[in-house]
Amino acid sequence: MVMFITGAVMLVVGMGFFQMGAGMSMTPLGEGIGVQIAKVRYIAAILLIGFVMGAIITLSEPDLQVLAEQVPSVPNHILIWTVAVGVGIFLAVAILRILFQVDLSTILIVLYSVLILLSFFIPDDFLAVAFDSGGVTTGPMTVPFIMAMGVGMSSVRGDKNAYSDSFGLVALSSIGPILAVLILGSFYDTGETAYALAAVAEVETTRDVVREFLVRLPPYVREVFVSFIPVAAVFVIFQLLTHRYQRRQVKRVLVGFCYTYIGLVLFMCGVNVGFSPVGASLGNDIASAPWRGLLVPIGMLIGYYIVKAEPAIQVLNHQVQGVTNDAVSAKSMNRCLSIGVSVSVGLAMLRILTGLPIHWIIIPGYIAALILSRIVPKMFVGIAFDSGGVASGPMTTTFLLPLSIGACQALGGNIMADAFGVVALVALTPLIAVQIMGLYYQYKLNKMEKTTAQEALSWDMGGEADDILDFEEDHEDDG
Repeated sequence: MVMFITGAVMLVVGMGFFQMGAGMSMTPLGEGIGVQIAKVRYIAAILLIGFVMGAIITLSEPDLQVLAEQVPSVPNHILIWTVAVGVGIFLAVAILRILFQVDLSTILIVLYSVLILLSFFIPDDFLAVAFDSGGVTTGPMTVPFIMAMGVGMSSVRGDKNAYSDSFGLVALSSIGPILAVLILGSFYDTGETAYALAAVAEVETTRDVVREFLVRLPPYVREVFVSFIPVAAVFVIFQLLTHRYQRRQVKRVLVGFCYTYIGLVLFMCGVNVGFSPVGASLGNDIASAPWRGLLVPIGMLIGYYIVKAEPAIQVLNHQVQGVTNDAVSAKSMNRCLSIGVSVSVGLAMLRILTGLPIHWIIIPGYIAALILSRIVPKMFVGIAFDSGGVASGPMTTTFLLPLSIGACQALGGNIMADAFGVVALVALTPLIAVQIMGLYYQYKLNKMEKTTAQEALSWDMGGEADDILDFEEDHEDDG
């Protein structure tokens, strides 16, 4: 219990530092690069910049390192570079979409149709990992940077659809790794894949708890530092080439990098040392008990609250609130995403209990999301598909995935086919939930416009009636 509470404290403090640091460093850097990309006139240069930036940011994503450790049948560096290439290619495609103002819904329908078709030719054991990879790549490092790039590019355009088009970069960037890993799956055999279940540390006193965290902290210090090197190099090169930031702004960005670094170190250490082992143990214990059916409602309850701890979710929610001029509040976004993730975790637990193929959920879910994308306002399409990637962040990878694996192991199921996929489902349900919220806001907006029109008409008619009465009074002596 003390291990869990200590991890929670580190998580909260780390998230606070991360939020502040991301606002000071990653967001201005991404926005500045987006502005410069919008001014480039050569398509080849735009594609190259988008590819390089997507690959570099992905290589620095801590969530991807966590997932790579879970797939021993594929060497870590091959999986990581495959995902990085996928993100780089599709970030370049997303940038072109903004510049040429191509409809996001149309692109998503085409790309997801290709993914669904390709998934039927991939071994079932690799399918869940491929869809999971799309979720983990859009984590705390990637989301603030990519979303700020979209805002920066759209600000140069300045047309009425500019801010709506700023969303969707994360959505398209999430498709790249899924497609890349699906292709990779045809070259590897996952039959011998094994997973070492994380065990809760044996501690007897508070001193043992402190020692455990201090011993486990240095690897995360090194891991996050290595992940920051490419991002820092991008900032230095960008500043030398453009001189965009003044000396005071440079200092602010550097301080922001420090805050972000400290926050991610504390966050990753607290989650992995205090949360992952507890998640695996919890899943194992529930599935081993006679009342294993409670795994579904307990999973839904955990899913509802765990999304609130995702660092990148808060970045997305506040950007949405700002772009929509408070029409979509951060509070309503939080509630909507919590409900969506709750449903997705419940479905993931149901898969573990029943062995339900992931195709039966993924295909109807994406079809429903794509149909909604043709109905809801364009801005909500981008927000919804961005939120799917954002919701599946480090908390999902380091707590819900071990929870699923622990439960699946206790039931003797196929871990690769049944336990993996929880990240993919967490990335799916917010797509539907946020678009339903978009329909609701469209209904409210239409209702408000109708009421305003009726009031204006009533006021005009009242004015005309007064004019008629005045005319009759003035001319009543004339008969």
